[in-house]
Amino acid sequence: MIVVSHFLKWICTAKVSERAAAAAALAHAYVNNTLPFEDRCAAEAALTLLLDDPSSKVRQAMAEALSMSRHAPVQVIAALAADQPEVAALVVARSPLLTDADLIDRVAAGTLATQKLVADRPFVSMQVAAAIAEIGEADACVMLLKNCGADIASLSFRRMTERFGHLGPVREALVGDVRLPADCRHTLLVRLGETLKGSPLVQALMGAARADRLLRDACTKASLTLIEATNADEHEALAEHLRLRGDLTASFLIRTVAHGKIDFFGRALVVLTRRSEQRVASLLAAGNDVALRALLTSAGLADATHAIILRALKIWREVANGKRVAGVQEVSWLMLKELGGQGAQGDLATLVKSIHLDALRENARGHALAIAAA
Repeated sequence: MIVVSHFLKWICTAKVSERAAAAAALAHAYVNNTLPFEDRCAAEAALTLLLDDPSSKVRQAMAEALSMSRHAPVQVIAALAADQPEVAALVVARSPLLTDADLIDRVAAGTLATQKLVADRPFVSMQVAAAIAEIGEADACVMLLKNCGADIASLSFRRMTERFGHLGPVREALVGDVRLPADCRHTLLVRLGETLKGSPLVQALMGAARADRLLRDACTKASLTLIEATNADEHEALAEHLRLRGDLTASFLIRTVAHGKIDFFGRALVVLTRRSEQRVASLLAAGNDVALRALLTSAGLADATHAIILRALKIWREVANGKRVAGVQEVSWLMLKELGGQGAQGDLATLVKSIHLDALRENARGHALAIAAA
């Protein structure tokens, strides 16, 4: 008590450098628990008083000493966290005493630098991550996504996708996160396509109509690849996302069947028909043509599409049961035969032909690469 009393009298005339060193020493003594109880109480009062020191160097010295301790005075930590940026940064970035509410307040009221400090803490709770996703700036969201200690909810991923999916750095950070939900990946895929389509260079090279067609096809093919990379338990959410966007079209569903994405096709039918997952899976695995046609009709698929879908389903059933070896090339060819072969006309035939030609090109490319690698 006497020592602290002398300290408080001394700081009134001490130089800034001396006050800063003394404040750091007092803070270290406090958090290291080396003071008797009465002296500890007096030291806490002195540290609280030092918050009013006119020099930020003194408060910064306190912040350095107190920022990582669970035993620091709560009121001192709260005040330092709201201090000038160079003082607050140490506490905001490190202090274990700051609650989620404190950190959310800092995100809401702070600068971009403060938001980034919160986003880069060793652990970021789901609530704090949600605040950054909702009101944080783009760079803070990038920092959050790169933080392996951040607990990020699916809803927060969606908010960052909605707010900043058009920005390259955020889009790159989102796509690089393995936790990103499949519907967000699809949204980012579409955003990228829209960005490319609107590029003056692409418009000049291809023209608006051709660029729109090519990029739409590219997005469709990329969506098929996305299905492969998506866990089965996310298929229904992805299908619902596509339905709400208007992308769960007959042509897309035909492509999924031709490519053997039967699990996803089943979840899409669940979304479109509102039938149970068990019922749809049972029909796809062993249902007869009449029951399957009724299912396809309830999903809104035109009668003209039923025959080629049923043909593809039968082939993939045989593949699944080990009775046949087939790939997209053979399946799409047999679907085309169902429509009358290469001479078939109409939009449906054009779609199946494009699927078949893509499969031919992909297989030829793979064969050529295998020869080159031999």
